[in-house]
Amino acid sequence: MKIMYVSSEIAPFVKTGGLGDVAGSLPQALAAKGHEVVVFCPLYSAIAAEWRAKMTFVKNAYVQLAWRNQYCGVFEYRSDGVTYYFIDNEYYFSRTQIYGEYDDAERFAFYSKAVLEILPDLHFHPDIINCNDWQTALVPVYYNLMFGARPFYQGIKTVFTIHNIQYQGQYGREILEYVLGIDDAHYRSGFMVQDGDVNLMKAAILASNAITTVSPSYAEEIQTPYYGYRLDSILRENSWKLHGILNGIDMDAFNPATDAKLTRNYSAKQPKGKLENKRELLKLCGLEGSDDTPVIGIVTRFVSQKGLDLIEAVLHDILEDDVRVIVLGKGDWRYEQMFLDAKRLYPSKISVSVMFSGDLANKIYAGADMFLMPSKFEPCGLAQMIAMRYGTVPIVRETGGLKDTVQPFVDYLGTGNGFTFASYNAHDMLHVIREACGVYHHNPEGWAHLMKLGMTSDFSWNVSAQKYIEVYQSL
Repeated sequence: MKIMYVSSEIAPFVKTGGLGDVAGSLPQALAAKGHEVVVFCPLYSAIAAEWRAKMTFVKNAYVQLAWRNQYCGVFEYRSDGVTYYFIDNEYYFSRTQIYGEYDDAERFAFYSKAVLEILPDLHFHPDIINCNDWQTALVPVYYNLMFGARPFYQGIKTVFTIHNIQYQGQYGREILEYVLGIDDAHYRSGFMVQDGDVNLMKAAILASNAITTVSPSYAEEIQTPYYGYRLDSILRENSWKLHGILNGIDMDAFNPATDAKLTRNYSAKQPKGKLENKRELLKLCGLEGSDDTPVIGIVTRFVSQKGLDLIEAVLHDILEDDVRVIVLGKGDWRYEQMFLDAKRLYPSKISVSVMFSGDLANKIYAGADMFLMPSKFEPCGLAQMIAMRYGTVPIVRETGGLKDTVQPFVDYLGTGNGFTFASYNAHDMLHVIREACGVYHHNPEGWAHLMKLGMTSDFSWNVSAQKYIEVYQSL
């Protein structure tokens, strides 16, 4: 098949979160299975010069967006059997940040229309176009309204992937004709409107031939009012085309046996090096502790979705126990201050780094004994899989992809690969943390089994990519 993958970010070129990781890994896994894959991304100013130097200019064109006629440059880069096309327009993409600009609707509408407009010039007729989240939600919409009937474009099928339904691309009615170039009749018909706003994600759900999301449990959850963020009824009506496919991780990039960021490499067969990473992590973070002191790692964005209000409610209880907590992340001021206040009260027990750092994140994955991830909702989650890959035992709430990847440890049965709790309750979380510490102290054989099970699990894209291919072929 010829597959066209459209994303607003792609690792390693530019990444703010899990979407970038998926867009960097899934296309390569599809190409490895023998399919022709092209990937599109905006050419942000944030993309480093070293990547730009490897790109080749292909052509330029102009894209009509409502009353605007905007320049569009196309650059190409090839790697690992995948062709990457970068859409250049400095007015839209030479910004200080990737998201959060006042004209995001216009920026990503331009991008969504441009990737369709230039296909004939690239001599590429895809069988499938897979777009992702609200930033590219207009691709299937524009295809249905403006491109599908043209001879070159006929027969293309569209797939829309929801990575996080909380962010839907909601705007006032005035943008429809003036910014997006779409007739107001599609507002009046209800196609592009939800709760009085233009809603790009809703339109993509209706317009696409298939919908995927990033774990089987999340596919079920978003059809309920609690998780669906007002789109649950639309998803229930379209459940016949909704598929939950668990994300994978890059098993080579996250490999404790080869990771150059670690103090000492180790593996499931030779796990002793993990203890050295624990000692060095404590030293790096200015903490002291014996080899028997449990170290709990937290690597996350500081937002309410990640369950940080549960941590806030019992953080002092956690730190009164004989544990060390190492925190990495940034986000909402409230949670940054929560952790920094705890650091002032318990300077010998908690380390807090308010930043993003891939190097430190890998050191935490490798050096911690446990990884805490009590999310309110988690479409898939990659951190728990990365932690297990490094032999760090996850403690998670049973939601979304966390529920699909982490099963509770049952000692007498020898089953499970982590510790879980179901209710969104701080003291349930505290109980499970203490349960994990109890196993760590009193059942070293069981703990070694948990570590080995995580390190030998297959979290690669191989299985997931095959499920995407099955969805594509069904269309």
